[in-house]
Amino acid sequence: MNKRFFIAWAVVFVAWMIGDFVVHGTLLYADHAKLPNLFRPETESQQYFLLMILAHVIMAGAFVWIYSRGAEAKPWLGKLHVDMVTALNSPDVRQRLQELGLDVAPQTPEQFAAFIKLEAVKWSKLVKEARISVQ
Repeated sequence: MNKRFFIAWAVVFVAWMIGDFVVHGTLLYADHAKLPNLFRPETESQQYFLLMILAHVIMAGAFVWIYSRGAEAKPWLGKLHVDMVTALNSPDVRQRLQELGLDVAPQTPEQFAAFIKLEAVKWSKLVKEARISVQ
């Protein structure tokens, strides 16, 4: 963990707290007031404020940590791929997956990303041609 990680952690925490205040403290305040049995009274809630801050610090740190794992070099991904291919190619696993109607086709992460892109193009074209829309 470096300086950028901790700066990002602080920024995400502040943004999250501001967002929570805007959403819950202003936009939804009247709705929360209409549901007194669902939420604690404000006076009682104040005693849990430090726990809420701690929870937001932890969640912001976890969010930044997860995001940083996706943005850095991924040497672990190669090992994960090898382990997954080994498992998928084992006779017992392959037989069970085929019994469930699944076709086993292990791919590299790059091959899978290319497959997903092709599928997105194929299905978006089909949706447009059939004029399918969300209702």
